[in-house]
Amino acid sequence: MSVFSLTKLASGRRGSVALFRLGLAAWCGEWSLVCSLSAAAPSSAGGYTLRVSTDRAEANYRRGERVTFSVVLTRDATGERLVGPAAKWSITKDGKPLERSGVTALPAGGELTLTGTLEEPGFLHCLVECTPAEGAPKLTARAGAAIEPQSIAPSLPAPADFDAFWAEQKRRLAAVEPRLRLTPVPSPADGILCFDVQAETGLGRGLSGYLVRPVNAKAGSLPAIVLCHGAGVTTARLSIAVAWAKDGFVALDFNAHGLPNGRPREFYAALQAGELKEYYLQGRGSRETMYLRGVFLRLLRAIETVTAEPAWDGRRLVALGRSQGGGQALAAGALDSRVNYVSAEIPTFCDHTGIVAGRINGWPRIIPNDTAQPDPKMVEAVRYYDAVNFAPRIRARVFVTVGYIDHICPPTGVYAMFNQLRGERKIWEHLDTGHVSRPDYEARVREEVLAWAGAAKSAAGR
Repeated sequence: MSVFSLTKLASGRRGSVALFRLGLAAWCGEWSLVCSLSAAAPSSAGGYTLRVSTDRAEANYRRGERVTFSVVLTRDATGERLVGPAAKWSITKDGKPLERSGVTALPAGGELTLTGTLEEPGFLHCLVECTPAEGAPKLTARAGAAIEPQSIAPSLPAPADFDAFWAEQKRRLAAVEPRLRLTPVPSPADGILCFDVQAETGLGRGLSGYLVRPVNAKAGSLPAIVLCHGAGVTTARLSIAVAWAKDGFVALDFNAHGLPNGRPREFYAALQAGELKEYYLQGRGSRETMYLRGVFLRLLRAIETVTAEPAWDGRRLVALGRSQGGGQALAAGALDSRVNYVSAEIPTFCDHTGIVAGRINGWPRIIPNDTAQPDPKMVEAVRYYDAVNFAPRIRARVFVTVGYIDHICPPTGVYAMFNQLRGERKIWEHLDTGHVSRPDYEARVREEVLAWAGAAKSAAGR
């Protein structure tokens, strides 16, 4: 039986970290949930604040239940609620129109209430725009409500030959001589060895990243971590890898495209504006030509490279990333059984085919959400790169974050993936943010990884 634990994180760094650690202590269950306290984040500018919130602090409902959204516009200096300004609003199914929209003046009392229902598992999303006064900036605020999110299912099953396809991709990669090249680079921190790492994948562009470890690390003594990038075109991040090495990891940070590291920003900007513009849509008509194939094969080469480091203890291996990197981390857990901890923040690649089930697709929207009739070739091809199909093949412990008001990686798709996980899993719901991160989020994610690594080391020593 699953264990469901709910920990509300109080505002303020000290209180939130203390409660977060209580959440860590509850990891013994197969299922665990941590959520933030407020149901939506305000929008503030020009001396005014617009708030949209749900009538339940935890923003969770059963299908068919009425969800009430409250809209309040206040003057920051006095806290006065404004009456009269027009609020343009819409209530959608995670971004898909529900014919619930309008323009309504803020009524006497200064609180506008809007309601909606959903007869299926999913998310309601309330978006409000309001200009407080002439000459003031327009404010935009959002709130999200979950309707039985633990019951959200994938839009389509995995292809029958999903495992065979990826077994063939790994066979092809194994047939390519890596020709691993490690070039020492200056370290930004004392006590850390840093290398530029390059390896072949048979794709033209191979693996390109930074491999780092503590100086004098003993053979077989350290956990390893593979650090995956969010969307974009850039160098590998030496400082990120070094930070993990300072925490006692062998770390490899790699860029998704196999590009040379450490070039001027203009180098990467030119590629993003030209050859790699919307790279994630390239080759989307076939599973063999899909650009994401190369992204995932570089990921597998990265895992091979970091696990070849003599300092790796052979037991603790983490795949970590945010957004696109979170999607890659999930794939890592499915495609390499040595990965035993996955950290996927607001992950992409979740339920690419939501459109066929009357939902919207998450990033990168390989099938456009405004398509009346999805291209069958795209529908077929993209299923081989969908995290909902990787998820049931993951045997690692998995930590996921999800934004209730995320319109880039919608929570419906993230939950469709999360519900397919078969091992120990934990989801941290950010009710008040969308597709963003913050320093406190990153600190807590780091604490999760460090706590697991410490516990795994202790368990191995018993």
